[in-house]
Amino acid sequence: MNGANKFRLGVLGSGKGSNFVAIAEAITKGLVPAEIAVVISDVEAAGILEAARERNLNARFLAPGKFRTKLDEEAERTYVRELQAARVDLLVLAGFMRVLKGEFLRAFEGRIVNIHPSLLPAFPGLEAWKQALDHGVKVTGCTVHFVDAGVDSGPIIGQQPVPVRDDDTAESLHQRIQAAEHELYPRCVAAIAQGKVSVRGRTVVWRT
Repeated sequence: MNGANKFRLGVLGSGKGSNFVAIAEAITKGLVPAEIAVVISDVEAAGILEAARERNLNARFLAPGKFRTKLDEEAERTYVRELQAARVDLLVLAGFMRVLKGEFLRAFEGRIVNIHPSLLPAFPGLEAWKQALDHGVKVTGCTVHFVDAGVDSGPIIGQQPVPVRDDDTAESLHQRIQAAEHELYPRCVAAIAQGKVSVRGRTVVWRT
């Protein structure tokens, strides 16, 4: 944390930003002791930027470069520079559809979190709710985890289960998982901001 200042969040997102909105609203309600320093998207017309601007937050589009699933080297340097200039304590991924690599991870080692729509390590990767439905599991959910060089493989901070109903469609299950995400993500970010979370190997420990 930066001296007496509030714990500062940087948010990266590519889409509507519903998890960003959930965190922003939790901050407004006093449930998360932090402030959002900057919101950055790799999509110029992303809903997350509009939602941030509606809240008078610093919202930036930064071009991702030539690759489809990751930032190119120049874009990576630009992102890191902007986030460091904003003095972020924690980087929150909210539907950011690019894999972070190398220098980016080193610049914010142990300070990047993501939310995934399954109970990891089950169903990593894309459209995890569809994977769960196709597999026939009775319970799925969502996971907040630290980001490492793997795909959805970092230490698990928190999880929230969501029962799978016999009449679920991919859409109905996804909606209920998103509702759980909007509860779990702010709770985990609040715990990190309060200094209640530490990592021992692969185990994340919460202090009361």
